Amino acid sequence: MSTNQYHFITVWRLKSTCQEIFDILSDAPDLVRWWPSVYLDVREINPGGDNGVGGVIDLYTKGWLPYTLRWQFHVTHVNKPYGMRLEASGDFVGRGIWIFEEDGDYVNAIYDWKIAATKPLLRRLSWLFKPVFSANHHWAMRMGEISLNLELARRHAATREERLHIPAPPQPTFTPRRAQIHQLKWE
Repeated sequence: MSTNQYHFITVWRLKSTCQEIFDILSDAPDLVRWWPSVYLDVREINPGGDNGVGGVIDLYTKGWLPYTLRWQFHVTHVNKPYGMRLEASGDFVGRGIWIFEEDGDYVNAIYDWKIAATKPLLRRLSWLFKPVFSANHHWAMRMGEISLNLELARRHAATREERLHIPAPPQPTFTPRRAQIHQLKWE
């Protein structure tokens, strides 16, 4: 594996159903609302077919390190509600595979992310900072798990009052100026 190549496997255990997790994660434009610590701007370029295959999404993202990433993914395979596969291009080139497995009242959401970092900063410095860049990815995925659990709590709240007591998701560690105009406010 060359120094700018990365392979991560993330497992989240969520109290939910495969259908609910699939619905949330397949609605890419909504990532900005419920996972704002990482997704600064998301635009649907092409919705794809009825099952989402062929969909193209443009993303502006970040982790806890002070740099941002511009990339796109296109959906290459959907096995609703048990997962999907995407191909990434831009500052990342590679593939991501989501697999959702029901386990009683829980879902094991597994993300297999195999990419090459092509952003010049990452490509040139991976030989030295690969552990730091990897930690940045792990932070982003931890924020995703926290944010998704908060989103599930909001969706499962029995009353408006109960929903209002659920905290907002973690916010970005820094916000680039161009992303500030796209941020949503929580009520």
